[in-house]
Amino acid sequence: MSHRNLIVLALFLLIQTPCYCWGFFGHRRINGMAVFLLPPAMLALFKPSIGFLTDHAVDPDMRRYAVAEEGARHYIDIDRYGRFPFDSLPRGWTDAVARYTEDTLRQHGILPWWVMVMKARLTAAFREGDGPRILKLSAEIGHYIADAHVPLHACSNHNGQLTDQRGIHAFWESRVPELLADSHWDFLIGRAVYLKAPSALIWQRVLESAAAADTVLSVEKELSRRFSPDRRFAFEERNGKIVRQYSEAYTIAYDARLGGMVERRMRQAIQAVASFWYTAWVDAGQPDLGGLAGRPFSDADQKAFEALDAAWRKGVVLGRGED
Repeated sequence: MSHRNLIVLALFLLIQTPCYCWGFFGHRRINGMAVFLLPPAMLALFKPSIGFLTDHAVDPDMRRYAVAEEGARHYIDIDRYGRFPFDSLPRGWTDAVARYTEDTLRQHGILPWWVMVMKARLTAAFREGDGPRILKLSAEIGHYIADAHVPLHACSNHNGQLTDQRGIHAFWESRVPELLADSHWDFLIGRAVYLKAPSALIWQRVLESAAAADTVLSVEKELSRRFSPDRRFAFEERNGKIVRQYSEAYTIAYDARLGGMVERRMRQAIQAVASFWYTAWVDAGQPDLGGLAGRPFSDADQKAFEALDAAWRKGVVLGRGED
């Protein structure tokens, strides 16, 4: 190895960046774009609140630094349950617990079931006309739905740790969209649709993610053989700090070899988030949302937001932290 490459490798080991589900950029963009798929009756509340919905799209990731049980809500290592399409795993929570025990399910992740818990809570908030709670739950369910669209959230090799590909998780869901979304991708999608079977949709997206996980890993493994380390990585200034990143050339090459997978999954996530919001509103009886915009959050809510931010800044990860 050349002297230059030894220096570069040493810097790689010294400089680390945090990894988040879809990246903060991705989650915020997904929630923000989902607003524009809603019907006018929902826009009365959601459009004036788009700042809150985008800012708080990342709250579940921040909560992972403070709440031990939060981590399991973001993924499901579905390959732990046999082979595709994993028919041995009941899709209903009660049946799944009866077959595998709750401890086992939580150990391997509960993402699709948690989405349905959040959907029930959001429907109740719509029914009760609780504007602040509607917004909080909408922001957070958007996060979990988006996570279901990430292949490595449905795979036990979730950060390439089993194949010497550590860092691939953030590469796929953070670096690629941050570099390409604004300049290359199209988010003109259509409208939210009513989901007759929302549970079936979220399980479909999990299975799609599981099926794509091998491609995510194998394509990067093959591409890495074509790029020397000094071409695979670059250093960029972000928020006043020099951080390690996959290089622009490597990122573009990876995205091309995936055939637009990341953009496609991001578009599907936007559509699904909007459709879950819309379905919860319809299931609640399509209540009038016009008078709910601008209602203040309670003091308890504000304190909870501040405590969450403080816990995240403290940066003590609880649970599976590589995601």
